[in-house]
Amino acid sequence: MKYLIAGLGNIGPDYERTRHNIGFMVLDAFAKASNTVFEDKRYGFVSQMRLKNKSLILLKPSTFMNLSGNAIRYWMQKEKINNNNLLVVVDDLALPFGTLRLKSKGSDAGHNGLKHIQDLIGQNYPRLRFGIGNDFPRGAQVNYVLEEFTDEENLKLPERIESATEIISSFCLAGINITMNQYNNK
Repeated sequence: MKYLIAGLGNIGPDYERTRHNIGFMVLDAFAKASNTVFEDKRYGFVSQMRLKNKSLILLKPSTFMNLSGNAIRYWMQKEKINNNNLLVVVDDLALPFGTLRLKSKGSDAGHNGLKHIQDLIGQNYPRLRFGIGNDFPRGAQVNYVLEEFTDEENLKLPERIESATEIISSFCLAGINITMNQYNNK
């Protein structure tokens, strides 16, 4: 069975450690733990690996956040992966920092990356929402997501990223329902 795990973010050193790039950070940690590396391929940086009897394609789109759907649709079609075997790892302003929520489907919740994906493949696909909090003044959302994490958040970030990688493994090995029951209440 084949899975596409897509972490959303923006390419380039200016965005590397920003809140909006938590999807890239989670996939980097997942790949590192599996001793696999990313290669620059069409529409993104891609790594392929095995997890027991599952084949995983890790994707960090190079299309920038607002056009993430192009990369995801391309790799889903190329690898013949259906929506149920796609997992999108994304930052979420509505969740407190470090909160992790796995969903089987949903709206874009105002997230431009999810909106573009939804425009191209619909909204029925799993996503792992990584809370980045919403501690910003009215109208400063764009600046907030493009800022780096605070020192306090950076102390907690490795443990939360590790939990996100555990959720990815469980999603592929145990399925979405078991994984949601096990991790969404933590």
